[in-house]
This record gives sequence, C-alpha cells and structure tokens, in this order.
Amino acid sequence: MTYICSDKTGTLTQNRMRVEEFVIERRHLKHPENRELQGDAARLLLSALALNNDASAPEGGAEFGDPTEVALLLAARSAGYEKAALETATPRVAELPFDSDRKLMTTLHRAGSDIVAYTKGAPEKLLERCRGALQGGQIAPLAVDEILDTAERMAAEGLRVLGFAYRRWEAVPSPLASELLESDLVFLGLVGMIDPPRPEVAEAVRLCRTAGITPVMVTGDHPATARAIASRLGILAEGGKVLTGQEMSRLSSSEFGRHVRDTRVYARVDPAQKITIVAGLQAKGEFVAMTGDGVNDAPAIKRAEIGVAMGKIGTDVSREASAMVLLDDNFATIVTAVREGRRIYDNIRKFIRYVMAGNIGEIVAILVAPFLGMPIPLLPIQILWVNLVTDGLPGLALAMEPEERAIMRRPPRPPDESVFARGMGYQVLWTGIMIGGITLAVQWWAMSVGSPNWQTMAFTSLTMCQMFVAFGIRSDREGLATIGVFSNRALAGAVLLTFLLQLAVIYIPALNPIFKTEPLTAEELAISLALPALVLVAVELEKVAIRRGWLYRDRPRTVLPDRDPGVQSGATGLQNSRSGRS
Repeated sequence: MTYICSDKTGTLTQNRMRVEEFVIERRHLKHPENRELQGDAARLLLSALALNNDASAPEGGAEFGDPTEVALLLAARSAGYEKAALETATPRVAELPFDSDRKLMTTLHRAGSDIVAYTKGAPEKLLERCRGALQGGQIAPLAVDEILDTAERMAAEGLRVLGFAYRRWEAVPSPLASELLESDLVFLGLVGMIDPPRPEVAEAVRLCRTAGITPVMVTGDHPATARAIASRLGILAEGGKVLTGQEMSRLSSSEFGRHVRDTRVYARVDPAQKITIVAGLQAKGEFVAMTGDGVNDAPAIKRAEIGVAMGKIGTDVSREASAMVLLDDNFATIVTAVREGRRIYDNIRKFIRYVMAGNIGEIVAILVAPFLGMPIPLLPIQILWVNLVTDGLPGLALAMEPEERAIMRRPPRPPDESVFARGMGYQVLWTGIMIGGITLAVQWWAMSVGSPNWQTMAFTSLTMCQMFVAFGIRSDREGLATIGVFSNRALAGAVLLTFLLQLAVIYIPALNPIFKTEPLTAEELAISLALPALVLVAVELEKVAIRRGWLYRDRPRTVLPDRDPGVQSGATGLQNSRSGRS
C-alpha cells in the first residue's frame, strides 16, 4: 500500500474518552470542578449528558456503548446525575438518532405535563438551530461567533467538542422530523472531551513515512481537533492542509484530484465522502487502505484495495466488506502487518530462488554431461534425495528468515510486479548454471584422476552447492558476515542436519547400496566441499555490486527518513507500473 486512510477515534487514539472541560454561561470549568456546576443551565446540561445517551455504565459493572457517550455518562454521574434515576423521573418517549449529515441527536423526555427535548452534536450545526442561550435562568441573545471561537480554541487543544441545547414542548410533536424537533432550540453549553493518542502510533506513523506509505487521518471531528491530534502524531506537518467535508463537497472531481495527494487530514467527513477520497487516490495510481467500523463505512472499505475493519467496535457489515480485521483496533497493527507482509514476501522470493536455482543446477548437470562425453552424474534415487532433503529442510527454514534491517525503508513495490522482478530472474539463472557447472567440474576432476567415487563426489557437491546458496541468498544486499550465520538458527540447524544426513548416506554402509554411493577419501570430501563454496563467494560478490549500483538498477532504493515518500517514490513507482513503464 502507498496510503493508509485511518479513522481517528479508537484507531489513532485510545478510544477512552473523558470529559475535560465545560463551558456554561460563558464560564470555563475544568472537570471535575463539580461544585461550580450550579444553576439552571448546569442542571439542564448535566441532565442532557445523562439522558441524551444510549450508553450504560452500571456501578461496578462493565461500561457499554460508544466511548463518547460513556464519557458523558460518567461526567454526569460524578456531578450526581445518575441516568437510572433521571430516566425514572423523566422517561424517554421518543428520539431522533444521530445522523452523519445532521451531526445531531435528539431525545424527548416526559417531565410532568411537559415534554423536554435534549439535543447534542457538532457546535456549528447545533448553533444554526438555536434561537438563544440560557443565561442566569433567562434566554439571552446567542453569541454565535464567541461560542464558535471557544469551540475552536478547545478543539485546537485536542478536545472533541459537543454542544448541547434543549426545548420544551406541550406534547410530543408530530411528525418526528429534524426540521421541527431540532429548531428554535435554547443553547446550554459546550463539553470538551479528550481521547489521548495511542503512545505507539507516533512511531508507527514514522515507520509509514520511511516505508513510502502516507498516513492520512479521516475523521468526523472538528478540524482543529483533527489538526491537533494529527500534528501530535506526526501525520500533519506544520502548516499542513486540513480539508473539511464541507469544502470537499464544493470541489469538482478535477479540483479535488489536485488536492488529494497533498491532503493529510480530512475533518467533518461523511462516510460517503470516504469513497471520494479512496477514488481520488486510486485515480492517481495509489494503492489505498481504508479503515472503518460502521455500516456506512462498508462501501469505502470495499472500494479500497485493502479494506480494514475494526474488530472490537466494528459492525458485521464492515467486517464482511473488509480484507483485514484489526482485533485490537490499533493503527500500529496495520503497520505491523505491512512489516510482516514485506518479510513474508521477501522470504517467498528467497525460497523460490533457492529451489529453482537448485533445480536448474540439476538440469544443467544432467543435460550437459553427455555433451561433454561424461556419464550422467546423478541417479534417480539421488535426485529424489536432493529434492526431498536438500531442497526441503533449508527451504522451509528460509521461511523463518528474520526481516532485513531496511525492510521499512523501502518504497512499496508495484502490485503487478512479477515475483522475478528486480533481477531475481537473472539471479536464479546464473546461480543454477553455476551449481550445475561446479557439479560437472567435480565430476570431471574425479574421472580425470581415475577415482571410482566420481558419482558420489558429484552428488555431494551438488548438495553442498545448495547449502551454500541457502546461506548466501538470506539477504539481497547485506553480506553473510553482516547478518550473521546464526541469526536464523532454524536455517543453520537445517543446513547442519542436511550435511550430517549427506555424510550418513556416504559413510553408513547400510545406506550405500540404497543410494549407490561409496565412502569418499578425505581429499575427495574436501574437494566436494571446497568447490561448492565458490557459489557463496559469487553471491556475496553480487551483493557488493548491487550495493554499489552496478547491477539491477531498478531495485528499490531505501527511503531517506526526512522525505515525505507518500508523494514521491511510492506513488510514482505504482503509477509507472500501472502504465507499463516500471
């Protein structure tokens, strides 16, 4: 992937909301300064926190519900407003659920002979529907600009800000429509909550950048809140652009296309606009991952190349539409999956190179020997032994190869790239030819000195060539001395076991007639081990040439940490690939 478009709440943050600040009657109160929460406005606001709420948090029990609503419920409880008692006194009689377009939620409650409606939501949306503010028990003129400035200041501090309002009715209005219910409201105040960023996400974002992946925040929160959190996590550079859903709706497709690669934060975004973001990036040749948890997120998750659903708070619909489910709902887990995916893909390539080079070596030795006037060097039982033991044990151990040191400092590979790209096809070919050539050279030497063990020597040299290849191809660039012989203990053990099994086939009398082998002299064994070591020398010399840029110049280069690779190497590589130029 080249872009990860991630939700903020729960994915980039801890999803543990708590109320930090109240703004009531122009007073700023840091929670839990509950002694200051006095007066009609405070009473109604705290009642709204508890009643306009679908969460539950029983004493001593597990909290259940949306983290934002749980935080509001606990804040009301700490001030002495218990939801259960309030619902008994003022039961809910109707509701207008939260809607991503309105960004509001309203509940209606019977209070004696009247109906009181509590509305909460985005301050800018709520204030459009208010006719005044409750001040000193009276309805005062609404200072919209002052309230919005206050909300902006709170959001800039990383707080998620909700506004609350109320209205009284003589009876439940009909119809239950937003135009009627959510109009002529009386503003009560603001509540600021904080959801701290996950401590591990900042490092994950840094890894994304060095790996050529651009992290993008897509949230429904206030732009200032999104900017504060994104800046703290390293997603947004100083002076970076935050694009709101309202601004997106005013842009044409071509205009949005000019912004999509440079925008790192989207705020106040509707679920439907996530599809626009994904489509805009895909139109630029990007390979996109999109996270989501709601039913409305499913189309965007499905549209992205890698749809990522939340395992804890995600809906069944979002999980079914996704390609990957995060069991811990953590952005850092996506980056861990990228790292693991790159390691797996590297090891697949190493396994293919190892097995195919060995098989080409066998074919070369068997086909070329008659043209050189020599008998075929291997018998069927010996070929079977090589394929089962020599290829099998070290090949499986290569799957356990640790990741290379620069694995998260590479640009993403083009998704339609061949597994033999970046020079691996040539590597397989020349390594296989060299294995076959060394096998034939050992056979020729043994026959020239009249050794009756020429076939056993050829058989052993072929086996040992593959053992040295297994050590040599553990990294495309770093030498064996750098990565260490025992950094993959499984491979070291597999090679040692294969070598011991090969000695058993040579020196245990009971196995000689089965594999048609003969015991080798010390000189013959030394030659059968020394000449195959040339394969390892050749592979190591090839790495030197690669590091100096003499070979395979299309091989991905490492990405410098101070670059923003999401706009450069990763995107360009994919776009060139899709147009047939990579």
